[in-house]
Amino acid sequence: MLKVAKFGGTSTSSGEQLRKAAEIIRSDKERRYIVVSAPGKRHEGDNKVTDLLYLCHAHLTYSVPFDQVFKMIEDRFRSIAAELSKNVDIDLYLSGIKSKLNKGISLDYLASRGEYLNAIILADYLDYEFVDAKDIIFFKMDGSLDYEKTKRIMNERLKDIPYAVIPGFYGTSALGDIKTFSRGGSDITGSLVASCMDSSIYENWTDVSGFLMADPRIIKNPKKIRHITYRELRELAYMGASVLHDEAIYPVRSANIPINIRNTNYPDDPGTIIANEREKGNDNLTITGIAGRKDFTIVALQKFYMNSEVGYVRRILSALEMYDVTFENIPSGIDTVSIVLDSQKLDGKLEKVLSEIERTCSPDSINVYRNIAMIAVVGQNMAFTIGVSGRVFGALGRAGVNIRVIDQGSSEINIIIGVSDTDLEKAIEAIYYEFN
Repeated sequence: MLKVAKFGGTSTSSGEQLRKAAEIIRSDKERRYIVVSAPGKRHEGDNKVTDLLYLCHAHLTYSVPFDQVFKMIEDRFRSIAAELSKNVDIDLYLSGIKSKLNKGISLDYLASRGEYLNAIILADYLDYEFVDAKDIIFFKMDGSLDYEKTKRIMNERLKDIPYAVIPGFYGTSALGDIKTFSRGGSDITGSLVASCMDSSIYENWTDVSGFLMADPRIIKNPKKIRHITYRELRELAYMGASVLHDEAIYPVRSANIPINIRNTNYPDDPGTIIANEREKGNDNLTITGIAGRKDFTIVALQKFYMNSEVGYVRRILSALEMYDVTFENIPSGIDTVSIVLDSQKLDGKLEKVLSEIERTCSPDSINVYRNIAMIAVVGQNMAFTIGVSGRVFGALGRAGVNIRVIDQGSSEINIIIGVSDTDLEKAIEAIYYEFN
């Protein structure tokens, strides 16, 4: 069995944290390929090394001295190397980066050096081989990932290497330069390595012991989610739950490889397993999780005999498309349809959209409702459990929460509820305690 383990910024923020990571790695010989992030924050008010690297480049761009910022980076890596390094001359690497800074350096190259240095130090400490991500991850000319080339070369490069440490966040562009993923790209690297090397599981080590059923800022000590499907995760992420980025999920999801979210500070905690299907014996929960976010706008249209007009909703969506506005949900009735929009994405376009809808659709009335919060109640087993909707709405009624929107997809994996922004916390509390 082969495992790929990725350690995030909080897990690699200091020599002490990297030492914990090393103990976890050594405790299981099946953890063969290790992906690391740049050092994150060690405490409140601290700086992420990647942020400092971006700041250095900004100083360079505007011809502002960057020495003070770069010294913070040097001090950080010298501190880590002092605790862990056996053979790495960290000053040699740092002086090489600084020399490139003085001569001009690309943003992607500079931003990737946090992962690069951390991987070199950890590989040295573990006596593992260091494999540079630039040699195994490749992008196409349009900037998208070249998965086929990446898979072929990664397999060739790693097939005879039993244990390796790989820096996350970057690869090589079609022109041969360093190119980074979006922020959080180390998650993508880990997922790619797991997919390309046909890993049995992808372990993502961070500073939380998996996912929680609800936001701990709203619910005190919410239950942990032990198992969740990728579909459920997608629904919760959409409504604001802090989870992995879609790009970091796709490679392992498509390869049917589960993700295990683990806590570096509490390695005995089993964390959360994310998989395409829920494991047997773990499918007795009706509700998997609840998530919500504020600041939506609802455009509610009414027109008598709307259902008899062919293409009516298409004309509404064409008005949105004309002004590059995406919709979130479309609850509808026989003579009514409501368009739920993210208020931030409207960006001053609402009046233009409404004018176009009036011109092309001639509704009997249009009403706009602002400051709406949307809540997703998610659970794979909701479709097979009688009375879930009744319990949800009953709990909200008892809590005095007025429901503005109700939408349940045909898959019945979720119920979407719209309430006033001011009722978001109260609504989530009511639903959570109804099922726990």
